[in-house]
Amino acid sequence: MRRSQFDYDLPQDLIAQQPLPGRGDSRLLLVSGSSGQIEDSVFQRLPEVLDAGDLLVLNDTRVIPARLFGRKPTGGRVEILVERPESERVALAQLRASKTPRSDTTILIDGGGEVRVLGRQDDLFRLSFDDDLMATLDRCGHVPLPPYIARDDAQADRERYQTVYADRPGAVAAPTAGLHFDESMLARLSGNGIEMARVTLHVGAGTFQPVRTDDVRDHPMHSEWLQVTENTCEKVAAARARGCRVVAVGTTVVRSLETAAASGKLTPFEGLSNLFIYPGYDFCVVDAIVTNFHLPESSLLMLVCAFAGTETVLEAYRHAIRQRYRFFSYGDAMFVTRAQQVSRQ
Repeated sequence: MRRSQFDYDLPQDLIAQQPLPGRGDSRLLLVSGSSGQIEDSVFQRLPEVLDAGDLLVLNDTRVIPARLFGRKPTGGRVEILVERPESERVALAQLRASKTPRSDTTILIDGGGEVRVLGRQDDLFRLSFDDDLMATLDRCGHVPLPPYIARDDAQADRERYQTVYADRPGAVAAPTAGLHFDESMLARLSGNGIEMARVTLHVGAGTFQPVRTDDVRDHPMHSEWLQVTENTCEKVAAARARGCRVVAVGTTVVRSLETAAASGKLTPFEGLSNLFIYPGYDFCVVDAIVTNFHLPESSLLMLVCAFAGTETVLEAYRHAIRQRYRFFSYGDAMFVTRAQQVSRQ
């Protein structure tokens, strides 16, 4: 299975650099994995797309202002991207500097405070902060906008690059499918008999890493911490019992539920997952996905292709480009239903 099978040409001007004025102002492309049918719509029609009794599963992670800037005692500039907090003062992070800092190097943070490099763990650095980590990030941190947004973060991004139901701090990237929902949409869905459940997956910066291996099966998938509770498992079982669909809001919810169902049955789960879903994967839980448009040759695009069929999804992307949909984090959305189940190869 070649990486090049998941490539497409995207005009740069279709990459959304700013959010729309309202969260629910985006367009919605309806894609049927079983028939291949594609239909243009708008996100405000989502309550009409879902059926009473369907279960909408949301990722309640909260994005932290994880990007810090500082300097070494020699004056060299350093950029820190906190990837995974380990305790109140210790975190794993990416470091970007002209010369890689050694262990015991002290970094002076712009805005106040110090960080000491404890060592390395694979591609990440273990850092010790001289103050509470979350307090330091809140005081000095920047919203870690994705690399394809070619601007500095603004104060407005602290609220807008966050779902309205964000509750548990820990992500360094937003579960962007959820950015389209506002309180009025959630109320409309609830009023239409749509049930809701939550999972938590703290999205890591690895979500933006491209698949670099020619054979996608050789790609080393990044790990992310997630939790699926017993209450969510019970809600999924109840939806199944009443013959209704499980609708994941975002690929992070898909990864969470499918990780928790690795045994063939959905059970509570808490811990790290490096589940890599690509065509040939047998889905156990999810029937439909609300998702954004994803980068070419990315693991997220491969997940959606596994769900609805590679050619169907790529044709939907080509249609979206022709119709000038807005792409990526601050872009438009898709509602995708599952293709016929395929046995894992």
